[in-house]
Amino acid sequence: MLDAAQLDLRDQDSLYDEYETALAALDAAKDRWARLPVPDRIRLLSGMKDGIMTVAQGWADTAARKKGLIPGTAVAGEEWIAGPYACMAGCNALIATLSQMQGKAFLDHLPTRELVTGQLAVKVLPHSIWDRLLLSGVTAEVWMQKGVNPANLRDHVAIAYDQPEAKRTGKVALVLGAGNVNAITPLDVLQKLILENQVVILKMNPVNDYLTDYYKIAMKPFIDEGYLRIVKGDAKGGAYLCDHPIVEELHITGADTTHDAIVWGVGEEGARNRKAGTPKNSKRFTSELGSVSPTIVVPGPWTAADIRFQAENIATMKLHNSGHNCIACQALILPKGWDKGARLVDAVKTVAASSTRPAWYPGAEQRLETYARHAGKADRVDRGPNAPALIVGELGTDHFNASCEVFAPALSIKELDAPDPAPYLEAAIDYANTELWGTLGCQILIHPKTIQQIGKKRFEKIVAKLRYGTIGINGWCGLGFLITACPWGAFPGHTLNDIGSGIGTVHNAFMLERTERTVIRAPWRPFPRGLLSGQFSLLPRPPFFITNKRQHKIGKALTAFQYKPNWFKLPGIFYHALLG
Repeated sequence: MLDAAQLDLRDQDSLYDEYETALAALDAAKDRWARLPVPDRIRLLSGMKDGIMTVAQGWADTAARKKGLIPGTAVAGEEWIAGPYACMAGCNALIATLSQMQGKAFLDHLPTRELVTGQLAVKVLPHSIWDRLLLSGVTAEVWMQKGVNPANLRDHVAIAYDQPEAKRTGKVALVLGAGNVNAITPLDVLQKLILENQVVILKMNPVNDYLTDYYKIAMKPFIDEGYLRIVKGDAKGGAYLCDHPIVEELHITGADTTHDAIVWGVGEEGARNRKAGTPKNSKRFTSELGSVSPTIVVPGPWTAADIRFQAENIATMKLHNSGHNCIACQALILPKGWDKGARLVDAVKTVAASSTRPAWYPGAEQRLETYARHAGKADRVDRGPNAPALIVGELGTDHFNASCEVFAPALSIKELDAPDPAPYLEAAIDYANTELWGTLGCQILIHPKTIQQIGKKRFEKIVAKLRYGTIGINGWCGLGFLITACPWGAFPGHTLNDIGSGIGTVHNAFMLERTERTVIRAPWRPFPRGLLSGQFSLLPRPPFFITNKRQHKIGKALTAFQYKPNWFKLPGIFYHALLG
């Protein structure tokens, strides 16, 4: 009989045989994919929408169960919205762009303006009547890097489509799947396929490889025609694929430590390679690697209702997916001495106590223990028998929790002097830029009257100092993930030697190049309270809020709507949204 070690080796050999077969097929298909006409790409994306709809219910229910949730309950709606819905919306956005690829005509419908910094801003939301109805009051602008202007914008858009089809050559890319949010992996695959003309071998993350069969059905059109292969495997399998000569480019959504292990190696070998500047793996490597994300609270004339709503907003930034998000708020920056600060923190704790989603991601409890040791004075907010307490600690002289992403339900508070809103905001931005690890995403919560007090132009100039890839103003930067027209990734400037939150972007349905950041603006108050105070927005409590009582129904309805948009589907969505 074979012992356990021999069985493991046999299984590993079988897995490597599967990898070799997959890579050989992709290598043979890569140029055919690069030269595939736009109408055929639209056909494949439309087929992917059919596949997503076929498995959406099973996908969402299975993900919920695996994360310790009961399918059909409100909190399980997160698995609809951050799973099938986001992927369906991503397909639609890419189809819309490809359908106007001739002459890059889609650009003609994107408003632009010059920022106070002299940079070009491209407005990507709202873009359609559906955006104006379903995301009423939410806007998204992409701020381009310096040097991009209205005259040369077309030169920095959809560059993979500039070369004539017959002359294109393809590449084989490896995508290392994310284990936390289930829309990440399919959207990363589409980045490589549609925006970069690369065929893909996707290695599933062992944490959520239970979704493999769902993904294979959802993305079946690409698999059937030879442009995608999906495989499983552990870290050894990942290393085998990373170093394989057929694999020409890599992409990962995950941890910076995993990225560095691939590029430089581990232990003494990694240290030697880094010191010598000789990467172990020198292939082009794009990445999204998380951050210690801050939420900056600006003092102002907040009402009691504002405090309650923004407490829900902050608690959602922290506890959506039980804190297992790369842009979960980890640092809450508050104005010292603000008379509403203590009430806001108490309200956040009250909302958090009602969210009993388990901390399900592997290693969460150990990371929480480490966080607590470095948190100084910390409160534990009981969240029920099955969920570790939310730990709320001070972000003081110990720099550990400012430099290490906790990836679990823990929140740090930092108070800064606030003599006046504008200088306080500048100090908070300086703190976030210099003291907190990473550049992926952040938030500013600020009353509209405070923006008027500062002045819109001065406020924009201050915001431009934030070195983050996505900035949410009165909304979670995670909206930039769900709105797939937005480029999603770190602030540009990271290098392999100092990878931070990563290199490159994904999603980005309008295929903008040389982007700097995305700025999302959300309504200060929900409908109808916002409308009564003169704010024109029909957006009630957002469906992704952890307090939304109908997010499971809204998520399912939105997925069906994205599959086949129809005016007759809107009343049901609005009904559940208003009751949420």
